[in-house]
Order: sequence, then structure tokens, then C-alpha cells
Amino acid sequence: MADDTAAEAPTSPVDGYVGDLAVRDEWDNRYSERHQLWSGQPNGALVAEVADLSPGRALDVGCGEGADAIWLARSGWDVTALEVSGVALARAAAHARDAGADVRWVHAGLAEAALPPGSFDLVSAQYPALLRTPDSAAEHALLDAVAPGGVLLLVHHAGMDEHHAERQDDAFDPADYVWPSMVAALLGDDWRIEADEERPRVVPEGGAGAHHTHDVVLRARRLR
Repeated sequence: MADDTAAEAPTSPVDGYVGDLAVRDEWDNRYSERHQLWSGQPNGALVAEVADLSPGRALDVGCGEGADAIWLARSGWDVTALEVSGVALARAAAHARDAGADVRWVHAGLAEAALPPGSFDLVSAQYPALLRTPDSAAEHALLDAVAPGGVLLLVHHAGMDEHHAERQDDAFDPADYVWPSMVAALLGDDWRIEADEERPRVVPEGGAGAHHTHDVVLRARRLR
């Protein structure tokens, strides 16, 4: 009797990817449909929120084609950039070479990446598509990665957690994803919330998602 365990395994050690294969394939397909998916510019909320921070070790969660990671690296940060799509990572690495930016690329899902706990002075997740799990794995992975004294910056499109499917075949269900309010609910006495608000978005020219006009910004500092 054949053993089909490998077919069901959530990881792909052959290409170095660690994570859910279906998620990787979904995002590879999405990136492959377009020569460039995003604007190529760093996210406005990131630029604004990092302005008063001293460069240190940064983690860019869901780095896409690399604009945020490259901007952070060129601003003096030691950057690790995490992404599920190998297509996106290849583009990001090429853009970084062109920009002369040194970035450490990780092909993995956030929960599966096994990042060293408490290792980053900034954990930035800009509009991440993090799937919810019963154990809140993604939420805890975000929080665990932040070093004492460091900052978690989580930004998402306002109102998306209240989105309702317009058609029965609409594949997007907000209940499947992690939103800033869910992460904020897990913050205890070891954290200080520095911002938890909706604000107008600095909208980049071109790229997917440009129609969204407002952000929800959660910025929290780990005290110890």
C-alpha cells in the first residue's frame, strides 16, 4: 500500500520552502499573472512609523517584491524578509541587487519559519495575508519575534475584517485571516500600544490594492 504522507506534507524541503504548499502555490500563481504586482514603492505607513526609530534588526513579514525590505536596508536596517512566494522572492532579490541593498531572504510561512524568538527590533507586517488557526500561530509568531524594547508594526486595509462576500463564489472570507484587532487582543502587560487607529492611507501609484484609501495601524512596543 502506497504511503501518501509526502503528498499531504505541509513543507517542501526540496526547494527550501517551509510552509503550506497550497498557500505557496496560490501566491506563486498570483505573482506569475503579472510582471509586477505591487507599486515598487515602500508602504507609506511603514515610512511614517519608522521615522523615529533607530535602525536595528528588522523582519519584513510578507515582503512581496521587496520594496519595504529594500527601503529598510538602505535606511540602515539589518533586514530579514519573509515570503511564501518563490516568484516574489526572486523578483525581490533581483530588485535588491539592482539597488545595492543587502537583505536576508527567507522562503517560508511565518508560523513555520522557526525564527529565533525575540530577535528583531522591528517586526513589520504590511497588509499580510496571514491565515487564522485555532492556536493563533501567526499572531503569536508576530509577537514572539519582537525583541524587548522592539516594535511590532501591523498595518491592514481598514474595513476588510468586516468585508462580506458579494457573490457566493467569492473566495475571500475575512474570518480566515488575521487582523490587527486579533493581535491587539493578545497584548499583555509586557506591551505598550503606541498606536491603534484608522487613518488615511498614503496610496502608491499603481499596483494591486491601490483602491484602498484607509489603513488600520497597530504599533506596539515590547517592554520586556
